[in-house]
Amino acid sequence: MGWLWAIIVGLVLGLIAKAILPGKQQIPLWLTVVFGILGSVLGNAVATWIGVNDTKGIDWIRHLLQLIGAVVVVGLGDMLWASIKGDRRRA
Repeated sequence: MGWLWAIIVGLVLGLIAKAILPGKQQIPLWLTVVFGILGSVLGNAVATWIGVNDTKGIDWIRHLLQLIGAVVVVGLGDMLWASIKGDRRRA
């Protein structure tokens, strides 16, 4: 069940990150999910590092850090994807 939840969260965070980033991202949906998962893991690591990973109630700061992580990873991943695919217009 943990992997299914990670995929769902990765999909949601990846799609929100793509909506936040300006312009059109060229990455496929499967890569959006992977980048969303990686962003979530990055956000959880930062939340643990600053000590806000597990609080009483809803962990708003942790969720915000996960979203920020997803935006960063999707943005960087899209640039990398464009350079690998040879889309020089975006470089």
